[in-house]
Amino acid sequence: MKILMLTPYLPYPLYSGGQIRSYNLLKNLSKKHQITLFSFIRSDKEIEYLKNLRPFCREVRVFRRRQPWDPRNLLLALFTPYPFLVSIYLSRSFRRAITEELASGNYDLIHAETFYIMPNLPQTKIPTLLVEQTIEYLVYQQFVRDFKFWPVKPLLYFDVLKINLWEKYFWRRASRLAAMSDSDRQMMNQSVKDKKVDVVANGVDSDYFSRVKPRAGKIVLFIGNFKWLPNRDAAQFLAKAIWPKIIVRFPRARLLIVGRNPTKEILQLVQAGIKIEGNVADIRTAFARASVLLAPIRNGRGTKYKVLEAMASGLPVVTTKLGIEGIDAKDSVLVAESAEALAGQAIRVLENRQLSRRLAAKAKKIVYRQYNWGNISNRLNLVYQQLGGA
Repeated sequence: MKILMLTPYLPYPLYSGGQIRSYNLLKNLSKKHQITLFSFIRSDKEIEYLKNLRPFCREVRVFRRRQPWDPRNLLLALFTPYPFLVSIYLSRSFRRAITEELASGNYDLIHAETFYIMPNLPQTKIPTLLVEQTIEYLVYQQFVRDFKFWPVKPLLYFDVLKINLWEKYFWRRASRLAAMSDSDRQMMNQSVKDKKVDVVANGVDSDYFSRVKPRAGKIVLFIGNFKWLPNRDAAQFLAKAIWPKIIVRFPRARLLIVGRNPTKEILQLVQAGIKIEGNVADIRTAFARASVLLAPIRNGRGTKYKVLEAMASGLPVVTTKLGIEGIDAKDSVLVAESAEALAGQAIRVLENRQLSRRLAAKAKKIVYRQYNWGNISNRLNLVYQQLGGA
């Protein structure tokens, strides 16, 4: 099939969950389809990475995205129906290029990652698959609830309302939808009962992580890209509410917080026993230094890469129900919700080597069977075939 894929980021380098997902899907699906990729970039420096994507694409074209605090974005968000998230990606050149490509390309299918690039898509009879990596309005709603500066809150809540309305509008406009988890699928189906919503979860390069050998000490690990609001919340919840309970039992334990783009609030978590590391060249080295992954995710939907990668690495995982959303983890992961219960589960792993080994072995087996990128790509390919009719 001939497919036009639209992404709000360049799928390389593999810094964010979205980049990891899109890159691995391109890599696998290019064996069966001709894919043209249109992506937004944040700076011209990203052009050097096109060479990493061209082997999998018929053509790759990139378009400069405005910086978030560009005055035009603020004006659009304040004085038009568009929310701030959508205004960043409104682009005449992107829309014009899509229109011209569809007119001349004889495409079977359009694959759009995230609803907020959909306003650039012209009216077309070509089937469109909209993939929602998370339900955005829920993420921003939680952010606004926690926002401390009250004078701005009404404006932010109004923006969340606009995100909600536009997100659901584009769910209705797409030919078919894909979600990361069954709970997201159910929520989307409540809003668009006449649309088919497939679950195409995130995956992991199981071979890449198979050689990791986690250590048997008392090192608790948290991993996340701190551009994503739920990761900031989880890291602060861990350091402030959970960690003090763990060190009562293990005073010499250490907490390692790893992730790109640490904010001022994250860097301020550093203290005796807590270390923050930003960019790590090879994330496997972090897994190899740890004894347990503790991922106390409290908001944000979709499948969490940090959990899948830890499972593939043979590192025991303690997380919340939201942390394993979209993962059929069975009894291979320890789950809790409160700070006290999460600390208790982490302590169980740290003091019981037999439990640690058992969890790691079960998790590794599940990931290899169900969540390698080959299997995930096959699921998406089936959706392509059904939607594109080829």
